[in-house]
Amino acid sequence: SGEVMLQKKNILDTVKFQGILWLSVVLLIVVFAASLAVGRYGVPLDDTFRIVLSKVFPIHRTWGDIQEAVVMVYRFPRTIAAIIIGAALALSGSAYQSIFKNPMVSPDLLGVSSGACVGAATAILMNAGSAVIQLAAFTGGLIAVMITVMIPRLIRNESTTVLVLSGIVIGSLMSSIMSIIKFVADTDTQLAEITYWMMGSFAKITFDSMLPVLPAILLPMAVILFMRYRLNVLSLGDNEARSLGINLRTTRGMFVLCSTLMTASCVCLSGTIGWVGLVIPHTARMIIGPDNKKMLPIAMVSGGIFMLIIDILCRTITSAELRLGILTGIIGAPFFIFILFKQRRQVQ
Repeated sequence: SGEVMLQKKNILDTVKFQGILWLSVVLLIVVFAASLAVGRYGVPLDDTFRIVLSKVFPIHRTWGDIQEAVVMVYRFPRTIAAIIIGAALALSGSAYQSIFKNPMVSPDLLGVSSGACVGAATAILMNAGSAVIQLAAFTGGLIAVMITVMIPRLIRNESTTVLVLSGIVIGSLMSSIMSIIKFVADTDTQLAEITYWMMGSFAKITFDSMLPVLPAILLPMAVILFMRYRLNVLSLGDNEARSLGINLRTTRGMFVLCSTLMTASCVCLSGTIGWVGLVIPHTARMIIGPDNKKMLPIAMVSGGIFMLIIDILCRTITSAELRLGILTGIIGAPFFIFILFKQRRQVQ
């Protein structure tokens, strides 16, 4: 009877997971359509669908050139970018939280975001173009993480605690370097651009700027999803993972590398976006439970939905487009406090 009860529970859990996943996908499609139609220049929803489908099927033209340009040139690339970046940051945050067995860590734990900011700010200081700024941000993020990972090896203590402390130190160092860059930047042009870049935005994203970075997001994403069952093993503890034949150093290194590549790629495309990799994994864990095989797909879809909603609000609340970091902080911080209040017994 015990085995029968266990089988029934597994079936119910699977049905619940599939139901939540499909419901999330439907919600993502609805928000995706709203993102293409809603804005300071509104486009009717039926025309929005026809414009998109006309790129695949022969459809009678009932819309103007301006509407087509707004939907396909301006909104479509940033909508796709919002989904991918939201999913990647949520997946990266989920992986970090499982690796370090700490629900309070986020994708920039090892200094990748602060390093990317230094790289981008340096390129802006040199009056470089947008492509060079993206490359500098990506390189800066990777360099920061490489320094963070090297510190535990130099002191011959490769525990996760030392790695986290190293990330905090490097993040603080990069923040100090950013202060120097801001101090020497031209206040009329460079300082404003650095500040706006750090706040995050999808406004300047195009398919041409996104395509070179996509492999560094999608490939690590596929690796983490394929290996997500190992995150469950890592969360059991080091001794249990070793007894199950897991090479801790290689497995952790693979997850850290993939998460870092995704985060650095996202930051170089859109600038710094906080709270997504911290709040969304918590939300997914509350909805579906701690099993990473089920939680990670839910977190990815939820991250895409959250990022789309934030982007819609950024370009509709005020006449001038708000930056993503402003709204993610305003919405994310109270929401995270609410999550902590709901889980106060577990936190205690």
